[in-house]
Amino acid sequence: MAAMGAMAAMGALPAGALPPLPTLGVPGVPELKPLTRYEAMRLGPGWSHSCHAMLYAPNPGMLFGRIPLRYAVLMQMRFDGLLGFPGGFVDRRYWSLEDGLNRVLGLGLGCVRLTEADYLCSHLTEGPHRVVAHFYARQLTLEELHTIEISAVHSRDHGLEVMGMVRVPLYTQKDRMGGLPNFLANSFVGTAKFQLLFALKILNMVPEEKLAEAVAATQKPKKPPIDHAAGVMGNPAAARQGNELMASTKTGDELADRAENQAAEQAVVGLESGVMAEQLVAEAVEQPAGLGANAVAEHVVAEAME
Repeated sequence: MAAMGAMAAMGALPAGALPPLPTLGVPGVPELKPLTRYEAMRLGPGWSHSCHAMLYAPNPGMLFGRIPLRYAVLMQMRFDGLLGFPGGFVDRRYWSLEDGLNRVLGLGLGCVRLTEADYLCSHLTEGPHRVVAHFYARQLTLEELHTIEISAVHSRDHGLEVMGMVRVPLYTQKDRMGGLPNFLANSFVGTAKFQLLFALKILNMVPEEKLAEAVAATQKPKKPPIDHAAGVMGNPAAARQGNELMASTKTGDELADRAENQAAEQAVVGLESGVMAEQLVAEAVEQPAGLGANAVAEHVVAEAME
């Protein structure tokens, strides 16, 4: 159904002609080689087959009452901290693609079965391993999708190989990063990121230009610190001035703190000296009056004042 709808959108073709295989065509995303299901089945025993499924549902909801959600798309947080779709490797010696996929889905979701009608595409993966990735897509109602989310919590793999289900935000906020761009900045396993973008495009869930904008937003470098930015732009003098300014500011603060501490110490010393002087005068006055009593008192007061 999903694949048939995507092919029908390409329009009528001359008799006997095969429809061209669709490509992603989003700048910044490496293109994988597409192949038909028939070609994939004829690759021979030296190839491994992985099958994954995207479950989605139209979502009429509005975020904050103004941002349309469009669709609810399910993905998983895996045991390795990577995002991926439900599914896994299928041993072609014992299972058909769909039987093997449903067996794996039963471990991670527990209540959904896909058929050949849900097949969307196949791609050869990059890397040293000879793997062909098959991708399926099934549209459900929002209620059915929510039931699967609840069922996934009670599945055998929950908390082990699967940390939980997540929904993909298909919108982009005004800051051009919130929503899909931030989501795409996460780490994905294998072909999962490519398959997500491919399905969103082929199934007309997100306009191609919006996908390209979301991907481009994740590739923009973050703003570096002031001194580093000046150095990178070939202006070491500006970087040096910035560092000197920061150093002088720090030194000024330290000098101010030091001055305050010295003033406080002097005030304490002065207070202690005054008290000591008063005590010494009192002691001198209490001594028996004599010819040198006044002279002694004056001398003691003078020492205290100094």
